[in-house]
Amino acid sequence: MDVAIEFDHVSKVFRLDRDRPRSFQEWFIGLALRRKREVQEFWALRDVSFTIGRGEHVGLIGANGAGKSTTLKLISRILQPTSGRVRVNGRVTALLELGAGFHPDLTGRENIMLNGAVMGLTSREIRKKIDQIVEFAEIGDFIDVPVRDYSSGMYLRLAFSAAAHLDPEILLLDEVFAVGDQAFQQRSQERIQELRKRGITILFVSHSMEAVLQTCKRAIWLDKGRVRAVGDVSAVSAAYYEDTLRKMALQKLEGAVASGGQVSGAEHRLGSGEARIERVEFIDADGRSTRFTHTNARLTVRLHYVAHQRIEDPMIGIAFFKVESWTHLAGPNNTMQMYHIPYIEGRGFVDYTIYRLPFLPGEYSLDVSIYDWNDTHRYDYWSQCARFTVLPGGTRERYGLIALEGEWHHCADLAGNLELDRISHV
Repeated sequence: MDVAIEFDHVSKVFRLDRDRPRSFQEWFIGLALRRKREVQEFWALRDVSFTIGRGEHVGLIGANGAGKSTTLKLISRILQPTSGRVRVNGRVTALLELGAGFHPDLTGRENIMLNGAVMGLTSREIRKKIDQIVEFAEIGDFIDVPVRDYSSGMYLRLAFSAAAHLDPEILLLDEVFAVGDQAFQQRSQERIQELRKRGITILFVSHSMEAVLQTCKRAIWLDKGRVRAVGDVSAVSAAYYEDTLRKMALQKLEGAVASGGQVSGAEHRLGSGEARIERVEFIDADGRSTRFTHTNARLTVRLHYVAHQRIEDPMIGIAFFKVESWTHLAGPNNTMQMYHIPYIEGRGFVDYTIYRLPFLPGEYSLDVSIYDWNDTHRYDYWSQCARFTVLPGGTRERYGLIALEGEWHHCADLAGNLELDRISHV
């Protein structure tokens, strides 16, 4: 493999001098009293190894403090490793923070020339790119104004435009460019796709799994300065997402215990209790238990029940909710589809299979219930009993809550002859 970036057992430590004197007087007093200054070590990276091939598009994911920014700064040579070796083959351009590398007293044009020169481009090569950069950034005559007078949006657009147009061989992207308005984000994504098609190596840092999945083929997951996983972007992103949700759930549990609150979930349950849903399981198309799926994937919701007595003609229902807004999305039950369950007794399970799940990426919660056939007696109603996550992928639709996956048709009148173009969803 033609290597663009290689980390070979790389570690980076920062020394934090919390007692550093802030004045001559503090220094003199400390010297006179012979105080020992406390210096702590913070290991931003520990024994990190990975390889990125030329032309690869790799996402760098992890929680805050995982070591992502340190990794990018090592690649761009802003920092040097404490130990190990960093090898970079190719011209690197980086957008690590808003306006990184810009001098406030220089104009936008002068900063572009300076950044291009640092990358090794000639003045003639840079001048050929300036019109493209200015047009993309949409800053017009402000290109000849000192950047200290720019708004944050202008700063951002020019920084990204310069990074994306100065013929990089390796592009390092922090997710800072995602804070622009919707139109700029869209154009930025389109520009990144153009660079991908040209074979540019891209290392992309983001907390947005959707952005990583759209941009990258592989992912590197850093956790507290160490590599947790490297591999296919879908698999690594799903593992990271699951780990994040698990930690969030644990934090909520610890918070509830600390505050003396209820953690059993009993307050979310109603019903006479002759029959109950014991647990909810999600099954993928391969028959594996999972908490993660994609839009348009097959998903089976398996409701494990226990009936302490024979319940004739039960009605078993599910309610789907979007977690962030608690929007009620659907509420199917077996009676609506005239699926008759003669009785339930003892333990068993009921499956509800969705052959093409229409939900767009996000986290979803379930309520489940057991009623009689006439919907007059409630045996069990368990609210917010289970959650599953829909990861990006499986559709090009992005807006709203569900993917409709309809078809477009265009009827054009060409010289009086109607011609129908049928455009199906891809």
